[in-house]
Amino acid sequence: MGFILGVIQIFVLLFAITIHEAAHGWTAYKLGDPTAYLQGRVTLNPIAHIDPFGTVLLPLILVAFGAPAFGWAKPVMVNPYNLRNPKRDNLWISAAGPFSNLVVAFFCLLFLIFLKSISSNTEYFLKNLLTGSIVFGAGFRPMEGLALILFYGILINTYLAIFNLIPVPPLDGSGVLMGFLSDEAAQKYEKIRPYGFIIILALIYLGLLSLIIRPILFIIYSIILIS
Repeated sequence: MGFILGVIQIFVLLFAITIHEAAHGWTAYKLGDPTAYLQGRVTLNPIAHIDPFGTVLLPLILVAFGAPAFGWAKPVMVNPYNLRNPKRDNLWISAAGPFSNLVVAFFCLLFLIFLKSISSNTEYFLKNLLTGSIVFGAGFRPMEGLALILFYGILINTYLAIFNLIPVPPLDGSGVLMGFLSDEAAQKYEKIRPYGFIIILALIYLGLLSLIIRPILFIIYSIILIS
């Protein structure tokens, strides 16, 4: 069962980060910068976005040790000189990735609720899943497999969106925040970029990200159970 969950998580993660990066590239293209488009990054083909470590090796290591799959893709390149309004447009480009993940999570949730409403076996399976006692019935049940894919589609896309909205460089939240800062404040804020990775690790170590994501996951679980 652990192998099945690992494969599903990696599959969903690959789809989620592909959507994320393609959204960045598409938004940049629409706002006047063709860099990502010319590099073949405005596509849903995951091969175009794969980072050997962040997309392949790290998720495999995490799943092998029983941890949730997580990772990243190659960052989309943006040339601010091609943008009509660099400060404003960079805000939209930065927000596009997390927003796309939230949209995917929302539709996965709707589909999962629909699936639950038409299948009593799926409803029973989801209750076991959310209470930590995942059980497959005798034989292969495609509905249960689809429910798992949708469930992890909700979790992974939501987690990616929230994580990337942390306002610390180089995460997308920093680009969103800088769109609201004055030029002087943005220049001061940019000085923390060299320390961004250390700050992110510290936030994860201190459990601050968990404090944000847990209430949101609780709401998602409650919606699935009571719908």
